[in-house]
Amino acid sequence: MSLSEKRPLLPSNIKKKGTKPVLVIHGGAGTLDRSRLTPELRVKYIAALEQALLAGNDVLANGGEALDAVVAAVTVLEDCPLFNSGKGAVFNSAGKNELEASVMLSRPPSNRPDILPTRRGIGVTLITRAKNPSHLVRALYLAPESIHHAFLSGAYPEDFAASRGETLVDPSYFWTEARWREHRRGLGLPEDPLPYPSTTDSSDAPLDQLPKGTVGAVALDAQGCIACLTSTGGLTNKLPGRVGDTPTMGTGFWAEEWKPTGPLARLWRKLTRKPLRVAVGVSGTGDGDYFIRLNAASTVAHRMKYLGESLDKATSAVVEDLKLNGGLGGLIAVNQDGQVALPLNCSGMYRGVIRTDGVPKTAIFDDEILA
Repeated sequence: MSLSEKRPLLPSNIKKKGTKPVLVIHGGAGTLDRSRLTPELRVKYIAALEQALLAGNDVLANGGEALDAVVAAVTVLEDCPLFNSGKGAVFNSAGKNELEASVMLSRPPSNRPDILPTRRGIGVTLITRAKNPSHLVRALYLAPESIHHAFLSGAYPEDFAASRGETLVDPSYFWTEARWREHRRGLGLPEDPLPYPSTTDSSDAPLDQLPKGTVGAVALDAQGCIACLTSTGGLTNKLPGRVGDTPTMGTGFWAEEWKPTGPLARLWRKLTRKPLRVAVGVSGTGDGDYFIRLNAASTVAHRMKYLGESLDKATSAVVEDLKLNGGLGGLIAVNQDGQVALPLNCSGMYRGVIRTDGVPKTAIFDDEILA
C-alpha cells in the first residue's frame, strides 16, 4: 500500500520569485468500504470536496489569508452530513454530540500585526452548540486580548464566540438519521423509534461506518503564512468527555516556522542575503488516540527540523509509525514552497488539493490518484 501520492500528479509549481498559494483538504480517513460506494454517492462526495477546495481557493486567489481560506474550506465540510464534523458529527455512547476543533498558524496573519508569533494556535473540545466549530476557533485565535489560553472546553468558548457574532444552535441541529442509527447499532440498541424526523435522504448514508475521522485543511497564502484547521465529531460511541487528537496541539494538528542552521543555511544566506525559512502545516485524521500517543503532527515538523527530512519523507514516516503501533489514518501537509503530502495507511482518505490554476483534484481510496 502506497503511503503517499505519486509525485507527477502533484508537481510543485512554486517559483523562487514568490509564494504561490495552495490548499489541501481531507474529509476523514479509515476503513472505507468500496463496495458501498454507489456512483451517485461518489458524485456527492466529490462534489463536496470540490466545493470545499473552491471555497478556500477563492480566498487565496484574491490575496486573502490562509486562516480565512481553511475556515472557508472546512465550513463546507462541516455543513455536509457526509462528513464527521458539524452537521454530520457522530454520537458518543450517551447519544450526544461533543465536537472538537483546532487552528494553528506558522506565523500570525499579515493583517493582524498585533498578534504575537508565540500565540500559534488554539484547540476546543466538548462543543455542543457552535454551528461551525471552525468559525469558533478562528474567533478565539483572533481575540488575544481576551483569550490567553491554548486549549478550552465547554460552554465558555461558545458563548464568547457568540458575543463575536458566531452562530450557536440547539444541539438537535447536529442530529442525522445515519449517524444516529450507527450509534444505536454499535451499542446493540434498537434503532427505532427515531428521536427526530429524518431530514436527510437515505441515499446520503456516509461511506464510513463507525468513523474515527475528521475534516481538515492546510493552506499556504501569498504572504507565506501556513494555516491548518481541523474539525471533528470524534469517535463513534466514544465515552462522554473523551478528548481526542483534533484539539490537542501537536498530535492532530501543527504549524511551525523556523530558520535552519548549518552549512547549507549559511550558503543560502551568502548567495541570497536572506535567511532560509522553513515552514510546515499538518492536519491529521484517523485513530486519534494513536496520534496522541505518538504526538504525530508535531513529529512531522521535528523530523524535518532536526533530521533534515523532506515533507514527503517526514509525513510518510509518521504515518508508517502510526500503522506499526496499530493506528490507522492519514495526514495532509504543506510546506513553505507549496509542496504537499497526503500519506495514508488505510483503505481510504477523502482528500483534495487546489493550486493557482484553480482546478480541484480529489481522491477517496488509497489506490486512487488526485485527478
